[in-house]
Amino acid sequence: MSEESSRDYGSGSIATAQPSKFPTLAAMAAAVAVLYFARAVFLPLAVAILLTFALAPVVANLRKVGLPRMPAVIVSVAAAFLSLSIFSAVVAMQVSEVARNLPTYQSNIVEKIRALKEAESENSVIDRLGRLVERIGTELSRSEPQAQPSSGAQPPKPLLVEIFSPQRPIEMLRSIVNPLVGPLATTGLIIIVVIFMLLEREDLRDRFIRLVGYGDLHRTTQALQDAGSRVGRYLLMQLVVNITYGIPLAAGLWVLGIPNAVLWGMLAIVLRFVPYIGPIIAALVPLFLAFSVAPGWSVLLWTAALFVLLEVLSNNVVEPWLYGSRTGLSPLAIIVAAIFWAWLWGPVGLVLSTPLTVCLVVLGRHVPQFEFFEILFGNEPVLDPKERLYQRLLAGDPDEATDNAEEMLEEKYLVEFYDSVAIPALLLAERDRARKAMTDAQLEQVAESGHVLVANLQEIASEEEEEEEDDNADGPDEEDEAGGFELPDGDGKSVLCIGGRGDLDDVAASMLSQVVTIQGAEAALASYRDLKVGNIRALALEGRTTVIIGFLNQDSGKHAKFIVRRLKRLTPTARIGIVFWREDREGASHAKAQLIEELQADFVAFSIVDAARESLSEGEARPLKAARMRIVHRSTTRRAGTQRKEKAPA
Repeated sequence: MSEESSRDYGSGSIATAQPSKFPTLAAMAAAVAVLYFARAVFLPLAVAILLTFALAPVVANLRKVGLPRMPAVIVSVAAAFLSLSIFSAVVAMQVSEVARNLPTYQSNIVEKIRALKEAESENSVIDRLGRLVERIGTELSRSEPQAQPSSGAQPPKPLLVEIFSPQRPIEMLRSIVNPLVGPLATTGLIIIVVIFMLLEREDLRDRFIRLVGYGDLHRTTQALQDAGSRVGRYLLMQLVVNITYGIPLAAGLWVLGIPNAVLWGMLAIVLRFVPYIGPIIAALVPLFLAFSVAPGWSVLLWTAALFVLLEVLSNNVVEPWLYGSRTGLSPLAIIVAAIFWAWLWGPVGLVLSTPLTVCLVVLGRHVPQFEFFEILFGNEPVLDPKERLYQRLLAGDPDEATDNAEEMLEEKYLVEFYDSVAIPALLLAERDRARKAMTDAQLEQVAESGHVLVANLQEIASEEEEEEEDDNADGPDEEDEAGGFELPDGDGKSVLCIGGRGDLDDVAASMLSQVVTIQGAEAALASYRDLKVGNIRALALEGRTTVIIGFLNQDSGKHAKFIVRRLKRLTPTARIGIVFWREDREGASHAKAQLIEELQADFVAFSIVDAARESLSEGEARPLKAARMRIVHRSTTRRAGTQRKEKAPA
């Protein structure tokens, strides 16, 4: 392949690997514009689709009982909309009653405000604000001086004249009916669409699969099932949660003497569909009424305590019990989605924001072109644990790295965390260092953060050490043996862990030292700087049963061989081991035997589990093989050279 063709091939591969995002962004902007300007069409359709998701399980259960499809759909839709109609009628009556009773609370409000003003000093902030508002009102109400007529007489003030015309019965009926035509027509259309969607649900699903996913039936079917189950489960379970919140709230407000307690309980059921801010809005009016209806402050305090108690019970008892109410959305995504859909479709969009966003997340999970929806709005981690840990270390945030580690250590042992997360994170850092993508300052920061992480996990290591002592007294743990993490007892062993060639190797050595200590061995730590020619004799090698050196850089064979020979000369009785940290260990058994012979080490390991197991195992040190030395005398060399010249042809 020529250079030009290879260059063209390379540019083509880059274009394929990084397609332009502009068409996707343009399509998204066009979709938002259509949803905004055609909201009169799409808003009822969205409500109908979500109601279809919610009622589909009800229809399925009725059909399992033996009811035919048509009666099951009619019964489900009729029951749902009858409940909504009764709910709306009760709310409307309660609201009108509240409007009639508001003037009766005026005296209590004035009396409490006056009491607050009297409780404050004369120079208080409330008093100053009151005088400021008074002064501004006086200035605004003062009229401009008018030009006086020449005679000096005051002009007569104009009289207000209001013309009353009798309204005909037809016009009165039209003024009453016209505002109701739009909502009633929209409700009727929603009912019809829901009925037909439930009747032809399978046919609509087949048409959708044929339209967008005929080439991938498995993925499209899975996406539809995921969206239907998530949205339907969320709507039904959230309705159950809200009812268990609204009924006790209404009962509690009625006991406290808050007017129209049924209304506030019903509104709380609806408003809790709005994430986060819904419960706050539901609490505002009852708290205001508690402030207004009673002359004292006890009713207000008891009402606030009632809302707090119900929120705590609902969030910590009811919702965890009804696990299906979880949506798979991050809290920030729920807030952003609520703002977006409220701007797009108003209050109805605010209520529908969470289920609509769930549909977008499901779309992003199963359609690669919309994967960014799941990344932006989903609550699943988008980085692997090793990548998250490396990012925290690179950012110089060992506290956050410790928090993430402690979450994983609730289900794992420390050796498992180091083996599957921490060492792979250091391997990522070593690769960036090897390809010069990391500066010296970043390398130092990663190493320092790694040492802080290991120090922060020392408390967990001490707890595991105590558990290990108890386990040794009771016998081996079958679960650990099954998981492959059972390590030998370290009593009587003395291990020196040393980093191989850099600061990152020192961090890995400190992790290995901590694991060995948990097993009951006496472990010490040394830096790669201690292996230099001028420092290696100062190592604390006396009494060591094992000396183990770790390398994150896989191309360190010659350096490792040199260190093994020097250490074996310094401490012939200690077992010398080498760890080449690797994440992929397939086929490592064949390479291990060959490396042992090449390096003349007592053992070679590729993981922290194997390194700890070999460090604590029984065995004798292998003697160092004598190197063959060819000593040739200079005179012999000179004589051989003279003979070659004589034999050479002229």
